Parts: sequence; C-alpha cells; structure tokens
Amino acid sequence: MNKIIKPILSILLSLLCLVGGSLIAAEITQKKPNILLILADDMGYSDLGCYGGEIHTPTLDALAKDGLRFTQFYNGARCCPSRASLLSGLYAHQVDVGEFTGGNSKQPGYRGTLNNRCVTLAEALKQAGYQTFMSGKWHVGEKLLPTTRGFDRFYGFYSGYAINSWDPDSMGLFPSGPMRSYPPGTFYATDAITDYALDFIKDGRRTSDHPWFVYAAYQAPHFPLMAPKAEVDPYLDVYRKGWDAIRNARLERMKKLGLLDNATGLTPRSPIPRPQVAARDGLARDGLNCRDNPAWDSIPADRREDLARRMAIYAAMVEHMDRDIGRIIDDLRIHNELDNTLILFLSDNGACAEWAPYGLDLNVGPPPNGDGTKGSGHGIGEGTAGAKAILHAGAALDMMGQPGGSGSAYGSGWANACNTPFRMYKHYDHEGGISTPFILHWPARISDKGVLRTQVGHIIDLMPTLVEVGGAKYPANYNGHSILPMEGKSLLPAFANQPIPREALFWEHERNQAVRVGDMKLVRLAGKPWELYDMSKDRVEMNNLSASQPDVVRKMSALWDAWAARCNVIRGNMKPNPKGDVD
Repeated sequence: MNKIIKPILSILLSLLCLVGGSLIAAEITQKKPNILLILADDMGYSDLGCYGGEIHTPTLDALAKDGLRFTQFYNGARCCPSRASLLSGLYAHQVDVGEFTGGNSKQPGYRGTLNNRCVTLAEALKQAGYQTFMSGKWHVGEKLLPTTRGFDRFYGFYSGYAINSWDPDSMGLFPSGPMRSYPPGTFYATDAITDYALDFIKDGRRTSDHPWFVYAAYQAPHFPLMAPKAEVDPYLDVYRKGWDAIRNARLERMKKLGLLDNATGLTPRSPIPRPQVAARDGLARDGLNCRDNPAWDSIPADRREDLARRMAIYAAMVEHMDRDIGRIIDDLRIHNELDNTLILFLSDNGACAEWAPYGLDLNVGPPPNGDGTKGSGHGIGEGTAGAKAILHAGAALDMMGQPGGSGSAYGSGWANACNTPFRMYKHYDHEGGISTPFILHWPARISDKGVLRTQVGHIIDLMPTLVEVGGAKYPANYNGHSILPMEGKSLLPAFANQPIPREALFWEHERNQAVRVGDMKLVRLAGKPWELYDMSKDRVEMNNLSASQPDVVRKMSALWDAWAARCNVIRGNMKPNPKGDVD
C-alpha cells in the first residue's frame, strides 16, 4: 500500500506546490503597485504649504502628512535636463540633453534630443508588465514623441517649452483618436492634463492584471502665467506685502516645520541674472541698481501692483494644480487603489527668474476659440528672446493671465522668494536652482507618516527606485543599442530611514557647475571661482570655505573633472543658450 500511496502523495504535494507557487506569484503580481509620478514645472522649493509656503495646497500637504518629505532632494537645474534625467536615470549630458532641446549642436552631450543610449522609465516598466501613460509636457526632443519611447498613450505637447494654457489646440493625443471636447471658454491646460491622466488610469483598470504607470507632467506654474481670475484675486493682498515680507514669513514657517535649522538666516537678495535686461526694463530709470533684486518698498507703487498680480497668478496656478491632483487622489481612493499606488511629486527646477525683477511678457496671441479636437502637441518655443516687461495698469492689469490678456513671467524678485531661503534660481547650481520639494506617498509600503527624510537624493534616483519597486530589469541592451548603466541609486533604503550610499552627485548647466560629496558641496557660477560649503551647517551657502580648505576644493574639483570627461560635459567656456531664448 505504501508503494502506491507514497507516489500519489508525492504527486499531490507537487501539484499543491505548483498551485501554491502560482497563487503566490499571482499575489505578488497583484501587489505590484501602480505608480503615479507628478512633475511640476518651475515651482520653487518653498511654495507648497508643507514646505513653508503661503499658497493653499491641501492635497499635497495631505500626501506629505501621510507620507514622506525629503529635505535635500535635487533636480537638474532646468526643465529639459531634469526631464531627461528623470526619464533615464542618467545625467542629462549622457543622453544628449545637457543644454536645451531643438538645437542643431553636433557636440556630444548637447545635441538636444534624448538618444538611444538610454531606456526611459516607460520602456523599463513596460518590460515588467506595466501599462504606461503620460499627460502633459515632454520637452526632451522637438521631434520625439513619448509614444516612440515606451508610452502606450500620450496627451500633451511634445514640442516647445510652454503653452498658452487657454488654448486647446496646443496639445494633442497620440496615437490620434477621439479627443475630449471642451465648450468654448472652458478649456484650461492644467484641467485637461488631469482629465486625460484620469482617462488613462481608467483605461489601465480594464487590464487589472497589469499595473499602470502614469507620468503627469504639468505645465504649471511655468510662464506664461495664466489662471482663472476668481482664483487670482484672493492672493492679491497677500502679495502686495512684497517679496521681502514673503521671504521672512516663509523662513519662519520652514523652521517650525523642521525643514531648516533654527539658526538658519535669510540670505541677501540674489543678484539679477541679466543686468542688461533690468536696465532695459527701467530699473535704472526708477532709481534702482541693476545688480541685485531691489527692496520691495523701493519699487514704484504702480510697478508693485503689477508685480503683485504676477505672483498672484503664479500662486493660483499652483493651487489649481494641487486641486487637480486632488481629483486624481479622490479617484484612486474611490477605487480602493490609493494604498498601493506609489505617488511621487517633485519640481523640475528651482523657481524661474527670467530675467530681471520686473519679469517679462509674451505675445501669446488672441483668445482661443477651438474645440479641443485639433491638438498639435506644439507649444511655445521660438520668438521670445526680445520679450520685455510691460507695466500693466487699469483694464490691462485685470486682464493679465486671462484669455486674450498678456502671458507674463514674474521675474527674479519673486523667484528669489519662491526659493526661500536659498540663493539663485533655475539655470544655476546653487541650492535655489537645484533644490526641489519631494513627496512620497505609499501607505502599503511606507509605514512612517508625516516625517522628514534628510537623505540626499537626486532626480537620477527615480529610475533605479521605480525599477526596483516595479520588479523590472534594467537592460544592458535595448532595441539593438547598448544602454549605459544607471547613475542613480534606489531610494528604497530611505523609505525605512536608512542611508543611501553613493560617492558623489554632479551638475553642469550653461557652465554653472557643482559637485556634492557627503555634506560638502563645491559650486560655482559660469566663469567664476569655486565656492565650498558644508551643507550640514550651511545649507544656504553663505560661509564659503574654499580659501580655508584648498585641498578639499582640489579633490572635489578633480572628481567633477573626471565626471565631466566621462559624461560628455564641456569643461571649457561655451556660450550658454546660443539661441538667446528664454524657457
């Protein structure tokens, strides 16, 4: 009997193991999280309420309260390099987007289009069974569609760096198909990006055995600044107080939130990026110097009113984006998907100072009357080099940021405030240019709630993190091309408050340069000497140690030189942004 029973039991046990193994595998597959990656455009470090700002952002504040906030997370200093690194896990120069998109440079590292030496997050996650969708701003190649780099569907604009947010024809759906129809006067780009992100998530639910990855890359709050007037007006009195008062108030809130040491002082107003633009716009005529951002109270009253409205429109864009993110969160909650969706939120660079305290104004054309069915996916990308700051008054002031009104930027004074308490802005590698708020929310995996993470992270870390989270395999070869190894490190140890081991992090943009090793950061402006800071004691970069620690400068600059040689970074002097354009 034993001779008969034992083989049967063995067969049954084997079958149970097979079935059990399949069930375990199925359970693991079901537990693989959905991934929602949200990118803001040109938003400063301290704009969100949970990072010390006065802007009303209850959705992102709630995600932070239920998740993690990083205090030392970095981007790539400008829109397109950051997006290239976010998508690839490599430094932007390695994938040919070290400067800007759309150029004709033959210089490796600066060709202006994402190359084939990388895979995108969409391409990597697709190999792990993910459905991949994108809604919003692409900006890693003027003729390159997201659907050619791993995304199943894409709605947004792939050409240009900005759009008229009231114009439905500036964005398109790819592959082409029936588009949402917006009644005249109801289209707003932030809403549309959210609408299509929700559509894509809905589509992803139809294949329940495959998780989804959605990359929501908002156009907000990039200029031209545009927002519904009813949302702008409540902020006017807030910003009539001026950027000096806003900077001081933000600094105090940041200390109370634990984002900064209590001994942290407010940096002096940052220098004006382009003094010649400030002179052209009339600062000298107003009795102001064109070297540093002026004191708010020194600016003529009519100009202060113009500037207050610019900042109010910006704040309304941020609040509106937060509200739309709330629509996505509510949808996930209704469908019981919130707990096992990894949500990541960050900004692509520091606040935008282009190019002087009075800001600039773009000609964005007449008010649109399209129906949203002819989207081309083309944004603003040319003809802005001569944009000037207009002094608005009367009806023109009320029309700022409205359909048919001017498309404005808010200038270096407000950008300095949005980057409180840091120095400099977008384009530069001081903390104001590369520091980003970074929020992680994933209740199924992250047990800590509402806490800060001080580990140093970088936008190149998103690829290794999401590859690990999604159970993907980063390839050595893809579509017949050798793929460069990832430069970033997985952030998963930081989820549990463990260190992220790495040798160094590096930056270069428009000959501005930086390297960070542990707590030490070496940084310089284009053509200027190196500055050395101990970030554990001097996050605001005010105590330059370069003269007292020349050996550290020498060693760290040698590391930067070796990185530059390895990653196609120009080490000499090259005219930045040769087209003279803004972005």
